[in-house]
Amino acid sequence: MMLLSLAVATVFTLIAASASPTAETDGTSSPSGSAAPPGKYFDRVVIFIFENENYKAVHNDAYFGSLASKHNGVELSNYFALTHPSQPNYIGLISGSTDGTFLDYESNINRNSIVDLLEAKNISWKSYQEAYTGNCDTSMRIGTYARKHNPFMSMTNIQKDSNRCVNIVNADQLDTDISNNDVPQFVFYTPDMNNCGHDTSLQYASKWFEGYLEPRIVKENFTKSTMFVSTWDEAKDYLIPNQVQTVLFGPSFKRSSNASSDNTKYNHYSLLKTIEDNVRTWNLKKRSGTYTHSFLSHQWDLGNLGENDAKATAISL
Repeated sequence: MMLLSLAVATVFTLIAASASPTAETDGTSSPSGSAAPPGKYFDRVVIFIFENENYKAVHNDAYFGSLASKHNGVELSNYFALTHPSQPNYIGLISGSTDGTFLDYESNINRNSIVDLLEAKNISWKSYQEAYTGNCDTSMRIGTYARKHNPFMSMTNIQKDSNRCVNIVNADQLDTDISNNDVPQFVFYTPDMNNCGHDTSLQYASKWFEGYLEPRIVKENFTKSTMFVSTWDEAKDYLIPNQVQTVLFGPSFKRSSNASSDNTKYNHYSLLKTIEDNVRTWNLKKRSGTYTHSFLSHQWDLGNLGENDAKATAISL
């Protein structure tokens, strides 16, 4: 009986040890508290999306063209949008498909998105929309805000659920969240129709982005363990391949390569898959005859949406 009790106690000890991480980590921690699940390459992703410019023009722009070298990044020099016009690219980027999107007109789509995968793993998210009034407003246009650039509001399982669409906020909220160390782990930031370049120009968008990003990318509450993404919805010219500039960067962005460019062919589905695949696997260290975890037991491990994301080429990080 004593041997049986000892065996049972040993089993429970091993289970407890495997379920509870030690205080030791691999040198990184989650961006906004220990409860936030860490990922393999980043614990937070922040996506900025701009409008309607050809790859070459953006690559040659003084600011957009310097993002990779300036901020520990990589430019994806063979990256493509999905289609024309704008809205299907936004929808595809978060849901893995453009189905159900009617050009730039009001689209209400009954399909899961990255939000469903994130929430299933308790990973926080927000869509920061410039000039948006909040309150789950489904209007197609509010001043310089355009719903066609806010794909989350086109997903019916978000727009009709007040507990979810409350995460679609006016972009001014981001500064408050930075100050409070409350920036979520998935951030989708849409500049308004002027700042994204849609109603202005590449030069206007470039000047705005530099003025907006540079004062904030030095704030640890925003940048810690964060992969920033600068991308464009579609090319300006419909008569050439739909290539757009995309840069992944960030002061504490972890990559396995120091290369400043990657010529592998990717598209918006690739970005979605890369976020889905941001899985941190177990790393066990043997100490004094026993194995201990070397970091938190949480992980993203999102799976996929079963759409074009499932077979997309993940970006090499």
